[in-house]
Amino acid sequence: MHTMRKVFRLRSLACALQGAARLVRTQPNARVHLLATALVCAAGFYFTLGRMEWPWLIVAIVLVWSAEAFNTALEELADAVHPEQHPGIGRAKDAAAAAVLIAALGAAVVGVLVFLPHLAALWR
Repeated sequence: MHTMRKVFRLRSLACALQGAARLVRTQPNARVHLLATALVCAAGFYFTLGRMEWPWLIVAIVLVWSAEAFNTALEELADAVHPEQHPGIGRAKDAAAAAVLIAALGAAVVGVLVFLPHLAALWR
């Protein structure tokens, strides 16, 4: 039984990784998030961020990626269930897109708060 649980966990992990790969492959905004994630991480290493700065960035990045994944999942499901345009589905998709926007704006604020002191130190 123990071995079967491991197999199911590995299958679940494989499915999740396939979903992440599909997200990046098919969603232009996910590729923007990927670029932003890479730039933020590179800047974090460049400025040698402290132990109290990295968690803020990590949480912001995770929230944006999670919102993007949920938005994509909702859109895929809605399109599969009701391929024709429907006002209620349109409103649901708009709300999901708003969640991504809210997360991205919050992440941008976190980025400014974390990096602004480091950038200001360059100009001193």
